[in-house]
Amino acid sequence: MAKNNTMNRKSGKNWGQGITIFLFLLPALLLFVSVLIAPIAVSLYRSLQDWNGFSEGTFIGLSNYKELFTSGSIKFTVALKNSLILAFFSVFVQLPLSLLLALLLGRKIKGERFFLSVYFMPVLISTVVIGQLWLKIYNPDYGLLNRMLDALNLSSWKHVWVGEVGYALGAILVPTIWQYVGYHMLLMYAGVKGVNPDLREAAMLDGATNWQVDRYVVIPIIKPIIKVCVIFAVTGSLKTYDLVRILTEGGPFQTTEVPSTLLENMLFLRNRYGMGSTISVMLIILCFAFALLISAAFKEKEN
Repeated sequence: MAKNNTMNRKSGKNWGQGITIFLFLLPALLLFVSVLIAPIAVSLYRSLQDWNGFSEGTFIGLSNYKELFTSGSIKFTVALKNSLILAFFSVFVQLPLSLLLALLLGRKIKGERFFLSVYFMPVLISTVVIGQLWLKIYNPDYGLLNRMLDALNLSSWKHVWVGEVGYALGAILVPTIWQYVGYHMLLMYAGVKGVNPDLREAAMLDGATNWQVDRYVVIPIIKPIIKVCVIFAVTGSLKTYDLVRILTEGGPFQTTEVPSTLLENMLFLRNRYGMGSTISVMLIILCFAFALLISAAFKEKEN
């Protein structure tokens, strides 16, 4: 009898603790559902409709998804290709630069704090300001780039950088890489500084050079941070909007269109809110899919 009473008291205590925990988590749970889950559910619902944003939508099933990949006027495949190009250069140009800077600064060089601040400064500047700055650099008449080419007697290399089909996407790539090198560098730098100094000293005593220590000791330890940076770089490229909107507005001839600018076009210029919802759902799916693929790839390497 006493044993049963004890068990009942424990059960009641556990139940009370569960209620308390639930009540503490409830505000965060409601915020999570209202800010993230509910908008995704509404977008998914609207993506199955032909809806102009004002009148009642008409259910059309998966027609929007089919049109998204088959219609020549929407050019979603072009927009997706441009985002994947941005992602490729972010992963294979931007991140190696960030890692190199993080490894160099992690060696306690002179002026370490100064260089950290300088490299991180572009991250603190508004993307709108950066876009306007690079518009001035690319200006065909008075821009710094064309003026520099004139000074070097390379006038034949001058171009309307954001207005020519063959150069516009590259003109977006350069400031994108420049802006976020410092962001990824700071994440990796924190990982490098977190490596036990004893490991580095032991490797140096065994005759390893600084680069060998970085390659065989530091980089394997900070691999989880590198994985996070790769995920951020890829998903950030898929969601990119600001610089494209400011520098080219998706032109010339939609050659620099990305999914986010295409989404804006569908919503505010064509009043196709159903198609806009379809693009947003595709972006969510792609971001989650790439995050899972990258995590799986790093897990395989670790194994």
